[in-house]
Parts: sequence; structure tokens; C-alpha cells
Amino acid sequence: MSGSRAFRLRIALSSAALLAILVTSVGIGSSELGPSTIVRGVSAMCGLGPALERNLQAIVELRVWRALCTSGVGAALALSGAMIQGMFRNALASPSLIGVTGGASLGAALAILIVGGYAPRLVLESSGGLETLLIPAFSFLGALAATSLVAAIAAANGRASVTTLLLVGIAVNLCVAGIFAAVQYLTLEDWEVSKAILAWTFGTLDDRSGLHCATVALALAASCAAIPFLGRELDLMRNGEEDAQALGVDVAATKRRALFASALAASAAVAVAGQIGFVGLLVPHMARLSGARSYREMLWTVVPFGALFLLGTDLLQRLALGEGALQPGVMMSLLGGPFFLFLLARHRREIATW
Repeated sequence: MSGSRAFRLRIALSSAALLAILVTSVGIGSSELGPSTIVRGVSAMCGLGPALERNLQAIVELRVWRALCTSGVGAALALSGAMIQGMFRNALASPSLIGVTGGASLGAALAILIVGGYAPRLVLESSGGLETLLIPAFSFLGALAATSLVAAIAAANGRASVTTLLLVGIAVNLCVAGIFAAVQYLTLEDWEVSKAILAWTFGTLDDRSGLHCATVALALAASCAAIPFLGRELDLMRNGEEDAQALGVDVAATKRRALFASALAASAAVAVAGQIGFVGLLVPHMARLSGARSYREMLWTVVPFGALFLLGTDLLQRLALGEGALQPGVMMSLLGGPFFLFLLARHRREIATW
């Protein structure tokens, strides 16, 4: 089977599976909903039909927004991870391991403090819809700052080694954890603010709305728009920046585009769902196992794969644990931690030379 044909088949199959899991996810819960009820509820959401009985319509809407938001967050984190791996030319890089999601979470926490009234009087006490802009904006700035810091330190000589990436990522994550601890200590008496900040560290997919979905969808679309300007360039950079430059690649511009697009995708995911680690590490490897070898294919492949992975794992744990289902950040840590150890064991010969 030709490469382009296999690529189209991967996209088609993963998209079909995603649609099926979306419907299943909306139907599963404390009260099960049939396909006809879901269709009627979604039609009412789109203004194409009468609403269901009040409580039932509200349940459908909450579940639809949650499923769509989960899919968007998974796709955004996966795309960010693939771009970061291509930019650093390192398959062990990911938004969570090198501190990108941590930086985005810290930015979101600072925005929560401002909205909660912990900023100087430059911010009005009645913020209104201020959090709608502040949290995504601060999250993006935090992610961009973390990625820029890692790029400046780890890739100072043109290529980031695994050792340097991990050490810089650990340092950034430790700094973020320290600031988070200080913020939580200072806000202990303000339960609402403290709870909101704590929720960001565990990740949350509950009570999502159309605004959350729109936030991650717009950022994901903007990041996807950069793929045609990154895929070929990242493939040519695999063998070294000097060789890529000789073939006409503007390496500096490519890195800037990858940096901006990956930070935008990761920060949007963090802004609407909190800190969810390891998706950006796991999904690109899944795409490689499916046959996506080049970044021209992988960057597109990880989008439906990421949505399918996060939504699917969330659905499986809700089916298995019911009301005791874990928060997504905890769930991904339990899955991603062992996988990361597996990757380190798989590359142990390379590690021995560090």
C-alpha cells in the first residue's frame, strides 16, 4: 500500500472511531442516553429541533461539551508533542516532560489570582468576563516562556540531547511546583481560588462549556494551519540543521513557527482542562507505530489519534470506575509514567553513553 493511501486510511479509520466513541461517551453516565435521544438533544443545541425535557436536555449538553472538549484537548496536546519532538529532533521530548504544560498551568494560575482579586487595583474588582481572555492569554505566555527557556538552554549548540532536555525539564517543573506550592499556601483561606488552582494541577474535564470547546478548537485550528509550513522542514532537519540549511530550509524560522504553534496548542489545552501530562509523549509514538514515519504525515495523524486516545481512555476509566473515576491528569500520569520508563529502558544503550 502506498504511503499516501495508508495515510488517508489512518485518518479515515481514526476519525470514524472517534465519532463512535464520541457518541458512546455522551450516552454513558449515571443515566444512559440512547442514540435517538442524543440526536434530538444535539439537534436542539444546533437550533434544528425542539429541546428535550429540561433536565434531559441539560444532561445532553453537558456531556456533549465534555466529550468535544476532551477530544480537542487530546488533539492539541498530541500536536504540541509532535511539533516539540520535531523541533528538538528528539522522540523523548513532550510538553509535560520539558515543562511546557507546567509553564502554561502556572500562567493560568496567575490569571486565576488576578481574577480572584489578588492583583493590584489595576484590575477592577468586578472582572466580569475578564477570565475568558486572561486565562488563555496567560497560559499561552507561560507555555511560550517555558518552551523558549528550554530551547535556549537545551539546544544552545544546535541539538538538544536527551540528558539536557530531561534536566532542563526537571528544573522547570520543580520551579513551577515551588511557585504553585507558594501560591496555594498564600491562598489557603480563600477556598474558591485555592480549589481552582488545585484543579489545574490535576486537570479537569467536568462542567465544560461551549466557550471551553471554542477556545481549544480555535487554537488547534491555528496550530494545524502551521503544519504545511513545518512538515517538510522538520523532515529535512532530522539529519542535522546544517544539511537542512543546505537544502534551503530556514531553520530559525521553522523553529519559531514550531515553537509558537506548539505553545499555542498546549496552552489552550491547559487553559480549558488544566495540566494533563504525557499525551504529547504517547500519541506521537502511537502514530509512528501505525506507520506515520515522516512529520508531513505525523503532524496530521496525531490530531485524530490524540482526540481518540484521551477520549477513549477517559471513557474506559469511567466505565470501569464509575463515580470513582480519576481526574485526567492523574490518569495520564499513571499511564505515561510507565511508558516513559519503557522508552528509557528501550534506549538504555544510548543512555549508557550520556
